[in-house]
Amino acid sequence: MAAPIVDTDSEDEIPPGWEERVSAQGQVYYANHETKATQWEHPRSGKRKQIKGDLPYGWEKQINDEGVIVFVDHINRKTTYTDPRLAFAEDEKKTPMDFKQKFDGNSTAIQVLQGRDLSGKYAIVTGANSGIGYETARTLAYFGATVILACRNLEAANKCVKVILEERPSAKLEVMHLDLASLKSVRMFAEEYRSKKWPLHMLILNAGVFGLAYTKTEDDLEMTFQVNHLAQFYLTKLLWEVLAASSPSRVVIVSSESHRFSDISLHNISEDKLSPGRNKYKDLQSYNDSKLCNVLFSLHLNKLLSDKGVHCNSLHPGSVMYTSLSRNWFLYKLIFLLARPFTKSLQQGAATSIFCAASSQLDGVGGLYFNNCCRCEPSKAGHDEELALRLWNLSEKMLQTALDREK
Repeated sequence: MAAPIVDTDSEDEIPPGWEERVSAQGQVYYANHETKATQWEHPRSGKRKQIKGDLPYGWEKQINDEGVIVFVDHINRKTTYTDPRLAFAEDEKKTPMDFKQKFDGNSTAIQVLQGRDLSGKYAIVTGANSGIGYETARTLAYFGATVILACRNLEAANKCVKVILEERPSAKLEVMHLDLASLKSVRMFAEEYRSKKWPLHMLILNAGVFGLAYTKTEDDLEMTFQVNHLAQFYLTKLLWEVLAASSPSRVVIVSSESHRFSDISLHNISEDKLSPGRNKYKDLQSYNDSKLCNVLFSLHLNKLLSDKGVHCNSLHPGSVMYTSLSRNWFLYKLIFLLARPFTKSLQQGAATSIFCAASSQLDGVGGLYFNNCCRCEPSKAGHDEELALRLWNLSEKMLQTALDREK
């Protein structure tokens, strides 16, 4: 067997005689032991790099008896003179939008967060008791975040917490009831969250329904539209002051490539189109429309909140993954069984949610659509700012009508 080809002259490699170090401000610099000189620019690529954030989970910086800084890995019980964050140093950005693809469709959520410490960060994940939502919550908890599982099924959510704690006893997890088919439940959830005086750094709107027979909620709205869009729109509005007070913070909206098959436009967007009656309802069309609503909501929300330090992005999690989303549609289950060898795992499916929620590559980045941890163009309607504004105003109107009906 031929030996693997090794690029010994990669621009990222440090030449012999050089050493990579980190300044107190997190800037990477390079020491030349032959000339006794230091410089900020990488000796091969000429790029400048920086590290961000705290040490990885389980690490601590100490000063030894000789007065030298060392780094202690408490999990693996080892000590090193090298700052572990060097392995994850990134090229300095000229603008926040200057980022390159580091992960892809094969990356897992855990790989995306490798080297990060999210201790002190608070995250809400809707629909966190199964599928991608569960993997998203589990991964954030693994890396130190306090994760609130916002779920309708409390029994299932508590079972998830038990499993995560068996794997990672130090995980910080909370379960709170949230039924997106009830605007009253959304309001009660937000009131309870605010009463706890917790910050909120990541609001991950993951929950969704698919393939439902025509159903109306207690708020007299079509179920798919309310659960997939309007209730989470309401939740965000109720919590955005907490998000702004906790900035920098992020809102992540799980959409789908199905948004490309919506026919919502400036010419037909209306209350009846968004929440159709029984005679006009088609389950797949309503799902596609709700997913376009997710993309448009994200686009306009980012425009409203980015100057407050809150950035919002939407995403497609992956192709034909078997989750509880398919429980209402037999044909989807059949499609999955046929396509299973070509699909993502749930850890891979959660990677883009995690990337949008916590990757330092997206600091200050919002208003975009991601697939496979990579920015991609949504549909033409998906970046129509006028359509996004029209949806926002209609959502406000429909929400107020439903809330007035409660009184």
